Amino acid sequence: MHKIWLADDDEAIRIVLEESLSSAGYKIRTFSNASDLIENLGLDTPDLIITDVHMPGMHGYDLLKHINNNFSDLPVIVMTAFADMQAAVDSYGSGAFEYIPKPFDLEETIQIVKRALEKKPSTRGLKSAPKTDIIGKAQTMQMVFRAIGKLSKTNATVLVQGESGTGKELIAKSLHKNSPRHDMPFIALNMADIPKELVESELFGHEKGAFTGAVERRLGRFEQANGGTLFLDEIGDMPLDSQTRLLRVLSNKEFYRVGGDKPIKVDVRIIAATHQNLPSLVAQAKFREDLFYRLNVIKIDVPPLRDRKEDIEILAKYFLKKNADSLGEELRVLSQESIETLCNYQWPGNVRQLENACYWLTLMSPTQNVQPSDLPNEILDISSNETLLSGSTWEDGFSSWLKNISAEQDKKMLDIVNPKIEKIIIKIALEKANGKKNDAATLLGWGRNTLAKKMKELGI
Repeated sequence: MHKIWLADDDEAIRIVLEESLSSAGYKIRTFSNASDLIENLGLDTPDLIITDVHMPGMHGYDLLKHINNNFSDLPVIVMTAFADMQAAVDSYGSGAFEYIPKPFDLEETIQIVKRALEKKPSTRGLKSAPKTDIIGKAQTMQMVFRAIGKLSKTNATVLVQGESGTGKELIAKSLHKNSPRHDMPFIALNMADIPKELVESELFGHEKGAFTGAVERRLGRFEQANGGTLFLDEIGDMPLDSQTRLLRVLSNKEFYRVGGDKPIKVDVRIIAATHQNLPSLVAQAKFREDLFYRLNVIKIDVPPLRDRKEDIEILAKYFLKKNADSLGEELRVLSQESIETLCNYQWPGNVRQLENACYWLTLMSPTQNVQPSDLPNEILDISSNETLLSGSTWEDGFSSWLKNISAEQDKKMLDIVNPKIEKIIIKIALEKANGKKNDAATLLGWGRNTLAKKMKELGI
């Protein structure tokens, strides 16, 4: 019978895990602190240790370090209720077999225990990881943190999938900073921002005279990232002919500069990201299937902010503190009503939009205590949007809303209504166009300059 020792200062956790693991056929011994567990390690040795991170006295990571130094073959599972990306990276970097955020699923925990007892862990030294802006307690984010932690010692190709503004580049940077390549360059390139005819020059560089305007040799992003990481954002926008050349580089680890005749060897880790559905693009023959499988070695799905509402408050407080410190402003404090308003908003721009809203509040909120009326108009307009849908038809709802606002201000009705309607229409056009202003302008029947001017006027 396998022996499992458990260290946690929470008696309820100890009781639940002891009952569950005992029922699964394991012999359990529990400790309320790490010091007592270490003291008993000199008298007996278990097959597995499960430890909390935050306990009175000795920290869980100190226990993990002690076990690595003195019992290198003993697997350790780390638990914590203070789950963030740093905890995951520190756990795996310190030699943990697995990292489990609380609250945990008992069935999943038992399966992890079984794997830990079957597999001999690799010995790793204590690793101090850089801090990051990636924060979240939602279970969907825990999966992201665990993936980053597990990948912290590898050079694996990774595909990061998520909507615009969810933090895909932050995740790519964290993967790089916690990898063996952390002292080498991290080069980012957004494929959606590059004209089609310049993509290959950007990626692979060019020789002098390769084309009109090539007055000197230029190193491409692959050469700039040699030894490090190349982050290809919005990979779904890469032209098909450039995809072929990229695939060849990934396969052969060499390329030719545009206009060049000598192969150039490179050692580059690729992290790609997209907000698009790549399998759908493959089915439409808009993305190479072989390149998709080459990039999709490990996929990290980043959830939209609307699907992790429990993180909105902690993210907002973090951004407000960060902005107050950097701008030298008084720290803004959100009222409970403001927090509820933020949590009820759908955040089409995700975490980036929340960060911008907190920056705006730091500079523009009239008082230190932020009330709902102090929030940006785009967040407050949600009530107007909901009202538009409340009638039996949209016309009824619109009429009801007009009656309510007609006596609100001294402004003329059209001066109130037109900006709100234009704002909604522009946001929908941008959403349909996946954020591309040229395409959104075409949908609206405007020129791009007209759209840009309207967006500036309306604060979009």
